[in-house]
Amino acid sequence: MGKRSWAQHVLGKRHANVARDRGLSPIVEPEEAGANSHAHMFCPMCKTYVHEDAWSKHPNTRLHQRRLRFSAIEAAFDEAAKDKHGVTVSPHPELDFGILDVGDAAVGHIKRFVIASTVPSSSINLVDFKITSGVRRSTAFSIGLDGTSQRVVYGKGLEFSVVFKQEYMGVCTDRVEFIFEDTKLKKRFLIARSLKAIVGNKAEYNAMQPKAPFIPRKRTRRDPETDIIPGDPPPALGTITYVVKLPQFPVPERMSYVLSHGGALTNTVRQFRASVLPQTLDDATYGRHFKVLLWAEEHRSERDLEVYDIQSAELTKHNSFYYLDVPGLAEKRPSVLVGDSILVQLIGAGETGKWFEGRVHIVHKENVGMRFHGSFHTGYSSSQRYRARFKLNRYPLRRQHQALDTAFSPERILFPKDEDILQRTTPPVSDIRSRIHNKLIAGNPAQILAVASIVRLPAGSPPFCLFGPPGTGKTITVVEAIRQLLDGNPAVRILACAPSNSAADLIAQRLTVALSPHQLFRFYAPSRFKNQVPDDLLPYSVSTPTGHFTIPPMAALKRYRVIVTTCVSASVVYGVGMPRGHFSHIFVDEAGQATEPEVMIGIKTIADNSTNVVLAGDPKQLGPIIRSAVARELGLEKSYLERLMATDTYNIHNRRGLTVVKLVQNFRSHPAILKFPNERFYMSELEPHGDPKVIDAYIGSPLLPRAKFPIIFHALSGKDDREASSPSFFNALEALQVKSYVEHLRADRRIRITDADIGVITPYHAQCLRIRMALKAVADGVKVGSVEEFQGQALLVIVGDPTVLSLDPLWRSFLNYIHINGGWKGDAPTWDTRAPVRESGGYDEELRQADIENMNDFARRMESMTLQGVTEDEDEEEDNIDRPWREVE
Repeated sequence: MGKRSWAQHVLGKRHANVARDRGLSPIVEPEEAGANSHAHMFCPMCKTYVHEDAWSKHPNTRLHQRRLRFSAIEAAFDEAAKDKHGVTVSPHPELDFGILDVGDAAVGHIKRFVIASTVPSSSINLVDFKITSGVRRSTAFSIGLDGTSQRVVYGKGLEFSVVFKQEYMGVCTDRVEFIFEDTKLKKRFLIARSLKAIVGNKAEYNAMQPKAPFIPRKRTRRDPETDIIPGDPPPALGTITYVVKLPQFPVPERMSYVLSHGGALTNTVRQFRASVLPQTLDDATYGRHFKVLLWAEEHRSERDLEVYDIQSAELTKHNSFYYLDVPGLAEKRPSVLVGDSILVQLIGAGETGKWFEGRVHIVHKENVGMRFHGSFHTGYSSSQRYRARFKLNRYPLRRQHQALDTAFSPERILFPKDEDILQRTTPPVSDIRSRIHNKLIAGNPAQILAVASIVRLPAGSPPFCLFGPPGTGKTITVVEAIRQLLDGNPAVRILACAPSNSAADLIAQRLTVALSPHQLFRFYAPSRFKNQVPDDLLPYSVSTPTGHFTIPPMAALKRYRVIVTTCVSASVVYGVGMPRGHFSHIFVDEAGQATEPEVMIGIKTIADNSTNVVLAGDPKQLGPIIRSAVARELGLEKSYLERLMATDTYNIHNRRGLTVVKLVQNFRSHPAILKFPNERFYMSELEPHGDPKVIDAYIGSPLLPRAKFPIIFHALSGKDDREASSPSFFNALEALQVKSYVEHLRADRRIRITDADIGVITPYHAQCLRIRMALKAVADGVKVGSVEEFQGQALLVIVGDPTVLSLDPLWRSFLNYIHINGGWKGDAPTWDTRAPVRESGGYDEELRQADIENMNDFARRMESMTLQGVTEDEDEEEDNIDRPWREVE
């Protein structure tokens, strides 16, 4: 059977019954059919074996047809590049202008083709010559014949001048076609040559090229580690005494098998829906539903760690620590924290040899320090080599499973309905306005309403959602609501959470203006280092005499009015025995960036029927990062906040002030930057209220294509590369273009800015490294990140390939907006920017078909000219049967 149906077969009743009757486990590996199996036939086009039962259908499969078409086109290009009929075109096989500086390319650069005849008696005319740019863009090349004669004469070549001219960085490739005719034979033929040029600084461009060719990491199959000697954990992990046991929650064997052998994504998802996932999602199945998604995510995360395994590593001993060099550690690829486990095995120990668990005590920029069980020392030698395997830190996942297993699952929190709303009328705001702490929001109706709604929320209400689009003051509204709650009731106790430490720190820092270290506690994980914590928050934390973060005794912990943690670390209050219902309110800031099980760690473990929950965030912005495609498809990528706000109970217009408030005054962006996302995602409700001194800073800058439009899209066609074993892409010319913009910004004497005022966002890790390398000598302090960590204000510059970006309907709409408003630089768009955008997409398929048709057209022209006048025998094999063999002397 096929590989895709194997997993389904293993899970079937018939297979399970046979296994049971034989006393065997139903979870077995398939036996692969050998390459020489008589039941399989080899397809040289697809380079794969096909079972004889499927062979008749194979030629009609999509894969085979694509390979066939590509092979035909490839053959046509190979044929076109050949000199033929005694005519040569030099240079061969391409005319490469090399790397040209922007200034030189803007003036224009010339190279020449020479066409010659090698046959004295030939009679060849050049019929036509043209540059064919395909369907993607206009050409920067032009070609002209030096002279008037187009006759190709033996001993006298035809010369052509090819001019390349372009004002911007980019990689330019085209093709020139020469069409000839043999006047004696009345036969035409074609010879083609490639054209190539790169515009950019040669030294910088070459410095950014891959140092080693890309070779994909081989994902070595991990055999289970059956004999593991536990390592010595760091002392930081023992600073907190937990009274609630944390179970292991291993991935069920059956589920792991489906994930490993399910085949295509659609097939695996279908199997999950049919046999693993609960058929309905309600308060009774809620925990089991999300536990399945967490296991799918864990399985993928563990597999993704396999690519970082080190097959031959050295361990360097210093005192009681063993140090392992970890490539990519500084960039968190892989991410290794204090307390994590790395398994090592002596090379030569065999598949059944012992594995030693190294517990990480020290994390440096390029290596980690580990401690092993005492028995490891006796066999250690500095000359020995080891296999090293990175193991997933399961602590966050186990905490989420623990929360999902709790019995607390009220519908008013998980699936709130209109009848759950206890506050039936919009609360008055006059008394709140008169005692507001932060004067920045005193004149903002939406912020005042949000604070009033949260303060007056009856105990046991459904979660309240504060919808805070970019730059609308969401966090300061949360902080104001917390302060008003504390002012109004001495019994209020608040747990404030956020998905990241940086977001949690921001809440805590803004609360320090009103709360003392005896009232506010910022909890940090014991594995965190003090140099990772803002200095002003250290007095609000608690440390052991050895300097590790911990928690105070329970009596002191209960006295804090506000405890601030990350969503995962919120488990600590439950783990140390804090009674359920201690907190009157649980706040989750940036809730749109956390998975639903993450948010539930604090809610399901510590809330009771009276606890009110407040979620603040923006479901339209960056959501949680999910590695598993199966988990994404089944809903783990949708945050708790987004799920609630998609229901009628959280209708922004009908339930405003009761269950939800949307902030609408934007204090960050220039109206031109705000306009597109406002119309696209926020129903044009956002109002620009930014400080003109800030948002208008670059209006009139010579950097702008249009003086009053502070957005630039710089169209650049570069080349995507990968290096060594890194799967991440980088584009050298785009990195250098970013550098050019940063240099212009830093050299602007009209507007004085620092490196800290500039942020660069790029989706690929390798591109982050290339941009940092490019900026090192000119603006080392510019922050470059692959995750959206920035809050922009004045100027937006986008560098990219418009042909690629425009395949996505959202990007096409945004590029249209920029082009129509005059913010475009570089090559012009290849589509009509005023034409309506199809939200259903399909632009990628259109472009693909246009490219295929363009190549097919070229292949047809080649065929018509190289085979002109030649007829094919209809059945060559049959015709040859009765032909006599020619005798060869």
